[in-house]
Amino acid sequence: MSDSNATQNATHCVAVVGGAVAGAEVAGALADRGVEVVVFEQNRRPYGKIEDGLPRWHVALRQKEYDTIGSKLSLPNVSFVPNTSIGTDVGFRELADEWGFTGVVLACGAWRDRPLPVDGADDYVDEGLIYQNPFIIWFNHNEEPDYDGPVFEPKDGALVVGGGLASIDVVKVLMLETTREKLAERGIEVDLVEMEVKGIPKTLAKHDLTFEELGLEGCTLFYRRSESDMPLMDMPEGADERRREKVKAGRKKMLAKAMDKYRFHFEPLCMPDGLIVEDGQLVGLRFRRTKIENGRVLPQDETFERRGVYTISSIGSIPEPIEGIPMKGELLAYTDWDIGRLADYPTVFSAGNVVTGKGNIVSSRKHAREVSAKVLEAFLGLGENGHEGEEALDLGAEAREAGKKIADAVQKQPHIAADALAKVHERVAQRQKAVGYDGDYASWVKSGS
Repeated sequence: MSDSNATQNATHCVAVVGGAVAGAEVAGALADRGVEVVVFEQNRRPYGKIEDGLPRWHVALRQKEYDTIGSKLSLPNVSFVPNTSIGTDVGFRELADEWGFTGVVLACGAWRDRPLPVDGADDYVDEGLIYQNPFIIWFNHNEEPDYDGPVFEPKDGALVVGGGLASIDVVKVLMLETTREKLAERGIEVDLVEMEVKGIPKTLAKHDLTFEELGLEGCTLFYRRSESDMPLMDMPEGADERRREKVKAGRKKMLAKAMDKYRFHFEPLCMPDGLIVEDGQLVGLRFRRTKIENGRVLPQDETFERRGVYTISSIGSIPEPIEGIPMKGELLAYTDWDIGRLADYPTVFSAGNVVTGKGNIVSSRKHAREVSAKVLEAFLGLGENGHEGEEALDLGAEAREAGKKIADAVQKQPHIAADALAKVHERVAQRQKAVGYDGDYASWVKSGS
């Protein structure tokens, strides 16, 4: 723990669970008010979806966010406790009720894939069904010598069920990796990140090839809504009809550019309705046509079947259950959604994806400010210069606003007594020692890279 004057004079001490974008922003907002903060991170490094969910071609944005997170967690009155999972290594009720903190802030994100909504689908995980989160984690880390997670093989002809920005990431990984493999068969080695920036057609043209000559079928993205409904651009709250039509046209244009640049297929207005299973393996899906009426998705009578080498479900991420916290459906049972209050825990607050139930790195921040089409095109790699300009995305905007509100609420709590603060210090130091953390944040994250 820090021995700074800010710590010695602290009147509040707050635990923040999760050190990535939301956790770091909340920690920074609290620290700016003179609150002492202890950040518990389940992994070695506090980068969350920036490291594991944001595909590795986002080089500049990734580094920007690493630096921002580091600047918050290195503040004098912020202590970092890595490799500590709340609910496993430290019980949630123990943390909230026994450690002595003024308050606890949940900022642990949304890491559990929303189940594919077909009865019996999860019986075929790793038997023809793959979920987005482990697939992207594999993509980001599989070349690291110490990677020991699930292993996947990008194959031609996959089915992808999705519709958001994250599902575009999935189809891009499939198309880029299968294209690179086909080029390797011809003795042509290409850099994946460079091909993502230039696009598949331009990369092939450099070697006097066309996509058709590779003999790839390509993957297909299935979406229950239309092209104009695909949330590639945010619809501003209260937009008039003219603005709504402009956003819808922008979405269609953005999707068309993505399909042209990465050569995947798109099937709108359909939803998974059944499994096609052969010899214990999921080999395809039955889809039901849909229509959109007053913004609602309505299933129709028509069905069709599609077969694929496997199916990747990319329909969203939801919070992991935490023992001791009641759930309401897929989300935690909040009584106040603005700052994530829980009925049984008056000193617990929440921020980020654990509240919104969204795992996409951009979407949960869109409520704070509108993201321009130009910046979103850069995020998708569709700009003239690849991802140039995407660092203009303010990934911490919503969490920053939540952090200010939480800081206001925390400061209304009774001050922490000196002996209680000393006990928090002791417990934190013991946990840091148990995981081998010596308090040097910069060296710790660098050694784990």
